[in-house]
Amino acid sequence: MTTHKFLFFSIFFFFSVLSHSQQNQGFFVIGEVTENSGQTIPYATISIEKTNFSMISDENGSFIFKNIKPGKYTLKITAIGFSNYKKNIEVSSADVNFKVRLENELNELESVTVLGRTATDKVNKQAYNVTALDAKKLHNTTLDLSHALDRVSGVRVREAGGVGSRSELSINGFSGNQIKVFIDGVPMDNFGSSFQLNNIPVNLADRVEVYKGVVPIWLGGDALGGAVNIVTNSKPRTYVDASYSFGSFNTHRSAVNAGYTAKSGFTTEINAFQNYSDNNYWVNVDAANLFSGQYYPNQRVRRFHDNYHNETVVVNIGITGKKYADKLLFGLTAGQNKADIQTGARMESVFGSVYSKGNILMPTVKYQVKDLFTKGLNFNLTGNFNFGEEKNIDTVYIRYNWFGESRKFDGLGGERSRTLRKFKNNNGIATANATYSLNERHSFMLNNTFNTFDRKESDELVPESLVYKQPKKSQKNVIGLGYKFDYNEKWSTSVFLKDYSLKTTYSRSYNPSGNTGDIAYQQYVDHTSVMGYGGATSYYIRQNLQVKGSFEKSYRLPNPQEIFGNVNENIAGNLDLKPETSNNFNAGVSYQTSFRKVNAMTFDLNFLYRDATDFIRSELNINQTMQTNVNQGRVTNYGVDTEIRYSYKNRFTAGVNMTYQNLRNMTKFEPGQEYVSLFYKDRVPNIPYLFGNFDATIFFNDFIKKGNNLSVGYNLLYVYDYYLSWPSRGIQSSKLDIPTQFNHDINIVYTLADGKYNIAFECKNALDNKLYDNFSLQKPSRGFYLKFRYFFDKSRK
Repeated sequence: MTTHKFLFFSIFFFFSVLSHSQQNQGFFVIGEVTENSGQTIPYATISIEKTNFSMISDENGSFIFKNIKPGKYTLKITAIGFSNYKKNIEVSSADVNFKVRLENELNELESVTVLGRTATDKVNKQAYNVTALDAKKLHNTTLDLSHALDRVSGVRVREAGGVGSRSELSINGFSGNQIKVFIDGVPMDNFGSSFQLNNIPVNLADRVEVYKGVVPIWLGGDALGGAVNIVTNSKPRTYVDASYSFGSFNTHRSAVNAGYTAKSGFTTEINAFQNYSDNNYWVNVDAANLFSGQYYPNQRVRRFHDNYHNETVVVNIGITGKKYADKLLFGLTAGQNKADIQTGARMESVFGSVYSKGNILMPTVKYQVKDLFTKGLNFNLTGNFNFGEEKNIDTVYIRYNWFGESRKFDGLGGERSRTLRKFKNNNGIATANATYSLNERHSFMLNNTFNTFDRKESDELVPESLVYKQPKKSQKNVIGLGYKFDYNEKWSTSVFLKDYSLKTTYSRSYNPSGNTGDIAYQQYVDHTSVMGYGGATSYYIRQNLQVKGSFEKSYRLPNPQEIFGNVNENIAGNLDLKPETSNNFNAGVSYQTSFRKVNAMTFDLNFLYRDATDFIRSELNINQTMQTNVNQGRVTNYGVDTEIRYSYKNRFTAGVNMTYQNLRNMTKFEPGQEYVSLFYKDRVPNIPYLFGNFDATIFFNDFIKKGNNLSVGYNLLYVYDYYLSWPSRGIQSSKLDIPTQFNHDINIVYTLADGKYNIAFECKNALDNKLYDNFSLQKPSRGFYLKFRYFFDKSRK
């Protein structure tokens, strides 16, 4: 499907589900809390004096009081770091709708718009070690969500290549499945290859929250090293956000996000996006002639078998703003993708015909209600089930080299392993979350997350094979109970307990007779149950100086991909994996200041310590074509990440962050060995330990015409060199390593009509530096991109 047809279909489908509104019943007091810059203030306290009405604004600064009787009232609004505010309102014969702007208590900041993350994302005021990225500031870029996260302190995105390649997050040294990813609090565990972080456009999110080490109880599930929560704009509204970009390597991306909310509460939403790229960027590799064997070191060649495309549509229809349901949405996520596979786990293996494809077909339900049965009791319920399937196609018995030359062989075979394997994971997730606020100081929370997985496999090349008929099932449940104490808006403390359980059904092969070729299977069922706990506390020494600390005894249960494998992603299974556990400690300080009324600065400093047992890490299999996951007896990590941001009025902003993490193997004796391990106290390989970002943007407001703005931005990514294998292995001259890297990105954005029309130009990897990631897989060379975006929001008219 072409980009234009895709956009037309998405917009047509959205508007075809709109229906006429019904008459609204009852009187609402609806509001939004913002600061002087116009940025919203989440989690402000709003109360109606001399009544029992009181609530906290949501993550978008919005609040709604229902069933308010006619009369005159006084609203009181308070938020940390802002002056108290009172507003007189009158409810007569219609709903009351208004915005409130709070003044910053730091008088010297009154004329400064702080453009950094911490000033606009009040989520950072939580007691947890959390960084919130304002995704709205990146909506005019061609970034996907994973590359947006790559700019957060303590976070690295590890990729196997270009657009659509397999990627994983690393937070303070823990990576991959040790990090949980959520969309509006719903785990993305079962979304499949058609819906992953590096193919979701950044426009889908309002902000992205990164929790480091300790994960709050309301984000259910098991996470050893942290979590990422992608927060979309859940505010009922009528809007359209459409964009299209194209650029180097025949890359095309398009996205449509739209919503409609009637006065009756009828709501419909659509999010549709598409990515396409040939990924034929330049790489430096060692190549050999397939016939003579002649060796050609360090050749600069183009990738030639790395085409990727995906198309995804997410539709939700339901109601909002009702007494029995603040939100009740039924949805469907549908999508597909196809990815050529250019290399194995390392670039020594090169393929020319192998490819994978998959699809997602996932019905969903979301239900939210406040003051259920009694005032202060809020309840959320979500559920989804993915009926999609994945396929791996490898049927061509040909060998390729990096020059694109091929050599065909007789008989049946494949480039890696002859197969037409396909599988359905048949996995689903249900989450339930209840919070009860006893009063302004005491609140309780109960969360339960349930995952089910039942893989069904087949291969038409070997339809009778017993291998694909073996059970691969798992059921995981995590239940958490928490308590939070708030005092005077200065001190906040949370404590929680988590119970983890896992049931896995699988089989192992054995030889019952001892004769060659006689294979049978024995079925096994394993049960695992463990208990974790933790807490977090925060205290404001001054209005602009916060200290915080947190701890968690965390567990992470092996997921189905690690246990059973995934050929499409070059992952071999390991049935013997054990749960990993870690004692996670965090301590941090945050400070904001300004000078001469036009300059503002923020400082964030965080310390961490991790002590993990049965740490799950990836390593290469024997022939280095796939990765497998293994338990490392004990691993410790201590480190620090820091960020400093500066802004001058609303004309310039700059920031720098740096992360150091010292991940060490503390397994003194390997299983079955009596001598001290050769790698005892070695730095864990294939994980960056020193990296950082620098960014700067200059703004030209009312450029050429009032309401038109121009910005010029620069971003630098720095990664210090690190080893691919244990530092104690081999000699210095033959060690495999990933060298120090510098990546320079430049962007120019011009917005017209106060952001209704937007044009962006980007140059990525501007100096065409060599960039690497997992097992020295090379990332794209220099590329140029152009993006057009249209944005309309009725509430802004």
